[in-house]
Amino acid sequence: MYKRLISILKYLVFLGAGIFLVYWQLKDMTAVEKSEFTNAFNHTNYWLIIPIVVMSLLSHLSRAIRWKYLMEPLGYTPKLKNIFSVVMVGYLANSAVPRLGEILKCSFLARYEKLNVGKLVGTIIIERTFDFICFIIFIGLTILIQINLVGNYVKEKFIKLGSTSGFPIWANFLIIISILAVIIIVTKLLFKKYPQNKIISKINIFFKGIAEGFKTIKNLQTKKLFLLYTFFIWALYLLQVYIGFQAMEGTAHLGIKAACSVLTLATLAMIATPGGIGSFPLFVMETLTIYSIASPVGKAFGWLIWGVSTGIIIIVGVTCLLIIPYINRKKNESSQQYTP
Repeated sequence: MYKRLISILKYLVFLGAGIFLVYWQLKDMTAVEKSEFTNAFNHTNYWLIIPIVVMSLLSHLSRAIRWKYLMEPLGYTPKLKNIFSVVMVGYLANSAVPRLGEILKCSFLARYEKLNVGKLVGTIIIERTFDFICFIIFIGLTILIQINLVGNYVKEKFIKLGSTSGFPIWANFLIIISILAVIIIVTKLLFKKYPQNKIISKINIFFKGIAEGFKTIKNLQTKKLFLLYTFFIWALYLLQVYIGFQAMEGTAHLGIKAACSVLTLATLAMIATPGGIGSFPLFVMETLTIYSIASPVGKAFGWLIWGVSTGIIIIVGVTCLLIIPYINRKKNESSQQYTP
């Protein structure tokens, strides 16, 4: 009961933060900014939303196929239509309550394919830990391909910090390095002294899970296909942002490097609040300021991409939720018929 209450409170806090961010972004806009914000939507080529929708659906389908590969070592061969349906239902649930979708899609698939829920949850953990590492690698590549731009941005932030704090740049840099060093040393000491602590134990289990996940993927018979679909998924994510740039007049000049940066921060936004509500447009807007995009235009672009991706999840997710009992009706009828 206590854990459930804590989970509900956490959800309400993050959802409240998202709603506040929506309110905060819109209420402080001046008349000129509101005009620019509206104008950005008025000068958008909405026909380009079609390929974005197609690529979004292909990325979801690719996730379903990749999950199917992870089930094969368990001897499970569920139908792809069922896997895709529960994946979309999972996304729909995650838009409302974070992490609920992971459990829900496992229980749905287990129900319709007569599989073990616990083993399915294990495949999800492997998939998520692998995705986490892929995300870290993507962040590193994003920084490397535009090191000068990122370096100048960080430098500007340090200069701004120095002017407000009264310390020179080198002193601010030294303070930050010292703080990081202290955090690392203290963390190591805590892990060594209190290995049985609940939080430390969970962190250790997480990193062990990452190692176990890579071991499982390494031993997959379809390893190359698994990696190929992973690359395909990230490529589709990136292309959705890039084509989104072309759709809006104010961002049409931006290239693939800017798309990498937006995708990185947008992914973090999806973690920050349920379904990225409020945080997604804000993170995208802040990222685009690095590329000299005016805040109202950046905000409009963030709302456009978030609206399209969320709309797909709601429409397709609800549709899958309604039709999955229908597409499995014969299986359910036969199981009821032969039940002793």
